[in-house]
Amino acid sequence: MSALLEITGLAKSYGGVEAVKNVSLSVAEGEMVALIGPNGAGKSTCFNMINGQIRPDRGSIRMFGRETVGLKPAAIWRLGVGRTFQITATFSSMRVIENVQVALASHGSALWRLTRLDGFRRAEAKALLDLVGIGALADRPCGELAYGDLKRLELAVALSNEPRLLLMDEPTAGMAPGARIAMMALAAAIARQRGIGILFTEHDMDVVFEHADRLLVLDRGRLIAEGDAETVRNDPQVRAVYLGDGTVFAGLEPQTEAR
Repeated sequence: MSALLEITGLAKSYGGVEAVKNVSLSVAEGEMVALIGPNGAGKSTCFNMINGQIRPDRGSIRMFGRETVGLKPAAIWRLGVGRTFQITATFSSMRVIENVQVALASHGSALWRLTRLDGFRRAEAKALLDLVGIGALADRPCGELAYGDLKRLELAVALSNEPRLLLMDEPTAGMAPGARIAMMALAAAIARQRGIGILFTEHDMDVVFEHADRLLVLDRGRLIAEGDAETVRNDPQVRAVYLGDGTVFAGLEPQTEAR
């Protein structure tokens, strides 16, 4: 699998505080990589540097073989990078399908259509809503959607630019446990079907261990562990970081062979 995202030596400081320290990582086609860590570990700072919202002090970010440090979020999005946020970012006054049509208009440099969306690329927008399981809600006002359906809408919007790389920041935040697993199963299926690489942050360890191909663990800006679920779950340093701050994750219980 070829790398879609390659990060080398990424660093960012605020005053005397090093938020991210020499982080390197990669994401390949069809791969789901989880970036985890306790609050304040530097996950959001990493995401915002990758997405162009924050410029790193040092390091390289290459997407699809191109250096992207210095590019604005809109330029990165146009390269083929989708993004979802911890707090859903949708237009509540519009219909569900219109949210996707707006994203399609932006991707096609046709924002002049915003005043007259009407049937603009409606079939494509409806197909994306069907893909994420809310096609039947296409003509409902967005403000009436349940929270889980809003998350699915946001995923449809993120897929509107036919991304090769998808950045998902806390994609299941605020969702019920069963809905969280279903949401990530959907994202995983789409990613593998389309060869999309996914980098996501998540606090629900059940979701992480169920769906991530690889896990990267940050602590105080440093990458302290990397590997599959079993490797990370049994890493003493990872367990010390999580359990040492008073946060107990059942998913981090070490796995032992039955005797």
